[in-house]
Amino acid sequence: MIIKNKILACLVAVFALILSSCTNKESKNLDYSKVETEIITSPKAKAFQPNKSFNDYWYAGEAEISSYNLEQSRYGETRNGTAVLIYVTEPFLADKQVKADNSNPSNINILKLNRTKNFTTGIYPYSIMQSTFYPVANNQHAIKVSCSIQEWCGHVYTQLNNRKQFEIDSHSYFENQADSNFALDKNSLENELWTQLRIDPKSLPTGKINIIPSLEFVRLKHDPLKAYEASATLSTGNYTLNYPSLKRKLSINFNPEFPYEILDWEENINGDITKATRLKTIKSAYWSKKSKKDEVLRETLLLQ
Repeated sequence: MIIKNKILACLVAVFALILSSCTNKESKNLDYSKVETEIITSPKAKAFQPNKSFNDYWYAGEAEISSYNLEQSRYGETRNGTAVLIYVTEPFLADKQVKADNSNPSNINILKLNRTKNFTTGIYPYSIMQSTFYPVANNQHAIKVSCSIQEWCGHVYTQLNNRKQFEIDSHSYFENQADSNFALDKNSLENELWTQLRIDPKSLPTGKINIIPSLEFVRLKHDPLKAYEASATLSTGNYTLNYPSLKRKLSINFNPEFPYEILDWEENINGDITKATRLKTIKSAYWSKKSKKDEVLRETLLLQ
């Protein structure tokens, strides 16, 4: 009887140990899941709170359009052309990551930048466009970034979607850069800095940072799309990025007073220099300016 009781006591102890072990393991899994979710969804900082000046400027039903004289370095020579920065606020769908067609409380307010360049190399023209969709809340990375480049040899396209990781969809007419899909860990994006600056320049990252260069740069130089170490400095009216391993430096000059318009920028890639200097800035609901009589606005922007 004593032996049976001992055996029974041992079995109970073993069962209790197993149950305790399973319970602890389940608890750890739940805790890990919570931590993982917090890491994925936690914002970079407190959400930006727009003031009256911001709302009056950016939510007036118009876009801000700025034209620039472009001196583009390509194939070792300087090419003359034009650049245009088009900033506009839009409602955005977080799941589909496209502009929302209808008003909805779940829409995200974004500041969109369409950045274009047009120049000619010899007989054939280049057309470049980059689009960045950045939350006005200014507390997370851009939701989406895309870049397309067209020239007579062909065209290339890259799209980055901000989900659990940065998801990349890339297409090119070059054999070694053809169709590809891959993911990157989240880091600062050079493309998003041009919109982040317009919301709050003081929020720009400084010091030694890991940053993914602009999609345009990566495509034109045929460098791997990934994060590189850079040093970033912010002073009154200037933001500069220096990439030692890429031998590249980008300097952006802006109005230090709201609405922080971008005045000019310079990119130095191992001694090859590209410059853009502002010509004119207007506010316009350009999407409604579709008739021939509206072509006068291009003259206003000095794009004719």
